[in-house]
Amino acid sequence: MAPKTKVAALPSTMKELKDTLWKAADKLRGSMDASQYKDVILGLVFLKYVSDAFDERREQIRTELEADGLNEDQIGQLIDDVDEYTGRGVFWVGARARWTYLAENAKGLPAAPGEAPKSIGLLIDEAMDLLSADNAALAGSLPRIYNRDGVDQRRLGELLDLLNSARFTGHGATKARDILGEVYEYFLEKFAAAEGKRGGEFYTPAGVVRVLVEVLEPTHGRVYDPCCGSGGMFVQTEKFLESHQKEGSNISVYGQEMNERTWRMAKMNLAIHGLNGNLASRWGDTFARDQHPELQADYVLANPPFNIKDWARSESDPRWKYGVPPAGNANYAWIQHIISKLAPGGSAGVVMANGSMSSNSSGEGEIRAQLVEADLVSCMIALPTQLFRSTGIPVCTWFFAKDKSAGEHGSIDRTGQVLFIDASNLGHMIDRAERALSDDDIAKIAGTYHAWRGTPSALDDAPSYSDQLGFAYSASLADVKAAEYALTPGRYVGAVDVEDDGEPIEEKILRLRTELFAQFEGSERLADVVRDQLGRVYV
Repeated sequence: MAPKTKVAALPSTMKELKDTLWKAADKLRGSMDASQYKDVILGLVFLKYVSDAFDERREQIRTELEADGLNEDQIGQLIDDVDEYTGRGVFWVGARARWTYLAENAKGLPAAPGEAPKSIGLLIDEAMDLLSADNAALAGSLPRIYNRDGVDQRRLGELLDLLNSARFTGHGATKARDILGEVYEYFLEKFAAAEGKRGGEFYTPAGVVRVLVEVLEPTHGRVYDPCCGSGGMFVQTEKFLESHQKEGSNISVYGQEMNERTWRMAKMNLAIHGLNGNLASRWGDTFARDQHPELQADYVLANPPFNIKDWARSESDPRWKYGVPPAGNANYAWIQHIISKLAPGGSAGVVMANGSMSSNSSGEGEIRAQLVEADLVSCMIALPTQLFRSTGIPVCTWFFAKDKSAGEHGSIDRTGQVLFIDASNLGHMIDRAERALSDDDIAKIAGTYHAWRGTPSALDDAPSYSDQLGFAYSASLADVKAAEYALTPGRYVGAVDVEDDGEPIEEKILRLRTELFAQFEGSERLADVVRDQLGRVYV
């Protein structure tokens, strides 16, 4: 009797699963840089998920057919009905694209008669081709990079062995897609941190995205992101819908991304989350070639790259309705592009560098004044520093609305008004370099906006809106004009009064000055003692 093969224990918790997968990433860390192994790992994780989900569905079909009394021959004729998989949102996986086949050949295939040997990298590339051919939603999105010279084939085979211990199914009621979605986002975050500044090109911190989503509440219609990165805005929108017991099919996703590798990541990310997004047939520059020229979106969510100096600028572009953006900074080009995409009742949330709120250089002040006078700006939020590991630039969020009257988006008419929120003191440090917003922080920001707007989500369980000194202020357009159209929330919300301790200010200044001088004298005496002791040491 053959000895039993020892099977590694499967990860039983999400943390164990993430740790297993990150350990897998370390297998290739020494042989390539972060940007390369990111693509290798994410592609393999996706392939593993697709295969696990396929196997799970296959077992369900077999169980159903056996319950109907069918024999093995009859089951064999029906179990490969593609519609039984795709109709349940499961990708069809051909035999040579399945994980079991790849794992069995992790060291490659020896040469068959009349054929050359195949490395594991070539087998994976062929599996990616097969998946793309069988599933239209994956066309052009899967990486074919596993048989390149820079990929260590031995380590790649070891990586497959390690991934064998990770399953994206069998975790109770949690769907495989949900598990992989969380793992995929975890990896994006880890890789963004590993790549530093470049990581910001494809990843926006989840807390920042949630601020946009929770304020806008995109529950239906067309959702657009003109610089979609890895698709985080769409994923958070889907999570928002799920948390409110609404279907992801209520929205249609549109996006564009300039970087080819990031565009592929976004395509996979949307596929994982079951979102049939239109990210165009290929990557491309939004300014040079808008790939959704006729789109009128109900919601736009975006985190454009900050302060781009070299961009495809044309002074005659019809998008510059409120003024031609300067050649040296694309911030107001992004803003006007986004506004041009809004449907008549549409709204948008955009992450921007803080300088965009008050800059007057190269005509930006005039453009901002035109936006305010057109009554397009609905809310400005100053966010805390250090939310982005990739940059120390302080950020804010702009919110636009084509219609601020009472209606679908709220029961309070806010025509001619702008809400300012200073959230710069919120958040907590998660390490020495990065701050994060808590659920309560996000709820406070979004709740204040919805109370101001009178949206249904705020009516039942939140007080009516009132200005909060140091945090929120509802300004009229006349107020903004008086501030020369600067939109920095700190100018409007005021400062919280410092509690009066009863000590007259003149006496407090005198006391503090006396204490400071006494500390100076003490410091000088201590320095003399130290110098004296050091002198004795070297005598």
